[in-house]
Amino acid sequence: MSDLSAPGFPEEEVRRRARAGVAAAFPPPGEYGRVLFGAERADGPVDLRDPLDALRLVPPVFMPQRLARLIDLGREPDYRDVELTTVIGGFTSALPVYVSALGSTRAAGGDLGQALSRQAGALGVPMVIGENVVPVNGYGRLGEDADRALLGRLRAYAAELPDGLGGVAVQQSTEDADAEVWNLVYSDPAALPLLESGRLAFELKVGQGAKPGLGGMTVLDAEAAARLGDRYGLDPVFGDGRVLRSSTPGTFTAEILRQQVRLMRNNFPRARVWVKLHPGRDVAEAARVAAEAGADAVTVDGAEGGTGWAPEAFPAQVGLPLAECLRRLAVAGPPPCLLVSGRIWEGARAVKALALGARAVGLGRAAVLASAEDPQDGLVRFAQCLALELRLLISALGKYAPAALDRSDVWSADGRLAVPEALSAESP
Repeated sequence: MSDLSAPGFPEEEVRRRARAGVAAAFPPPGEYGRVLFGAERADGPVDLRDPLDALRLVPPVFMPQRLARLIDLGREPDYRDVELTTVIGGFTSALPVYVSALGSTRAAGGDLGQALSRQAGALGVPMVIGENVVPVNGYGRLGEDADRALLGRLRAYAAELPDGLGGVAVQQSTEDADAEVWNLVYSDPAALPLLESGRLAFELKVGQGAKPGLGGMTVLDAEAAARLGDRYGLDPVFGDGRVLRSSTPGTFTAEILRQQVRLMRNNFPRARVWVKLHPGRDVAEAARVAAEAGADAVTVDGAEGGTGWAPEAFPAQVGLPLAECLRRLAVAGPPPCLLVSGRIWEGARAVKALALGARAVGLGRAAVLASAEDPQDGLVRFAQCLALELRLLISALGKYAPAALDRSDVWSADGRLAVPEALSAESP
């Protein structure tokens, strides 16, 4: 996928990490002793217009948790003593990170989808298989293209998975439900090891960050459109023979969501239940309903999230930014296991999201780009760099586990995101 690009995303920074690994967390070593660092970079990859990027992490002077760690270890602790293992939606993950839902789009299919799945498994981090894979590419047991089918991704991931780590969440849309995707996976002998070890989840997709309020969209050529026309809405908007393929977004009220989660728990008792929400204005209420109904994890995409095809008006102008989602969730009280995504590609943004209430952060575009840069080890090296940054930053805050982070670790100029007193006084 050498032609893969991500306009507006720090693509070259991600690719550099996929190539260089942990060394990319630092300036080029050849510049040591010759270049004076510290000035702001006007052309840097951090977008200070983004409220999450604009926050600063603020280490304290007095660090009682560092003292406790010193006593426990019998020596001065350093960043290598930070433990990143995290329970994510019922799965034990090597990092407070998961691979976000990647569905039937061309960018996530074929060899690249296989490479990404294999590396995610080797890392021991959870992976979400997104919507529409089965209706578009098949399940994989009946002679379909194995590389693009759901079963191919599942097997590639499970083949590399360390004992006791990771897990797969399989997403289901309206069209997936018609294809009985969850029933297929739940009864498949290939998924049995994941199911028996408690590492299989089903994720109910309510929405996504790339296009809140809409279903999944892809572009099809005439041959594919003829094959899928009875399953999806098709619209010849491009005028060149290609068509827009649209999934239905599904209809939800609080009661429908509540009953859907209960139905999942009843019908698939050995699978974990995840719920994915788009960055809607009532995201905090939706998260509360899902958690109270028994969801093991609630995923919230910020408006910055999403790897799929979307109308141009949506990424720029539709949906709440991730920072505002986190603020509203904090006011209402976040679910016990909150997962978030939205332009996560480096340690500082990830640590800010963790400090603001997330249990783990999702890699979408970053995971795809890193795998495209090097299908063998690009995502592994990228994650190793991210892990080093997480350890450095969490240690600098005087803490030694992601769960120890809290809102006191971040500062914002207006106080809206970082000060608990200001949050408690505001309404969502």
